[in-house]
Amino acid sequence: MPKVRHYADLVAILAGLMWLMVYWSVSYSVHIGNIEPSLAAMLLTGSLILTSFVHRPTRVMLRRYHVRKRRTEMWMHILALPLTLAFLLAIGIDYLITPLNGEQKMLLFNVMATAGWLVFIFTLAIKWLIHTFTERRKNRR
Repeated sequence: MPKVRHYADLVAILAGLMWLMVYWSVSYSVHIGNIEPSLAAMLLTGSLILTSFVHRPTRVMLRRYHVRKRRTEMWMHILALPLTLAFLLAIGIDYLITPLNGEQKMLLFNVMATAGWLVFIFTLAIKWLIHTFTERRKNRR
């Protein structure tokens, strides 16, 4: 497997972790009634984004096709699917069990986003194993 794909996987995993940190900090801020955790997470995220735009080697690496593709896959796992699933689950829970407030709905989204990120990592690990085994099989012939 080329080095670019390994970098792409690493960038996507770290970007997902960064956004999960922001999501969970919002839930924690709402829970404690203080915005400082959210501000700290957004400051850290903003610093990382600014660094990636200013630092030339990072900027060049992030423009590559594999990195953009992996980051798009990561966004599908931590934003698009969790939003849809959390929305549908919240409707079901609201209708069948009990009404949910905003904090509980955000917590439901965070749990779904974290699960999506873990599925993304698991998928990347499976892809890596498949590529490793196919490369070994090609090298034996």
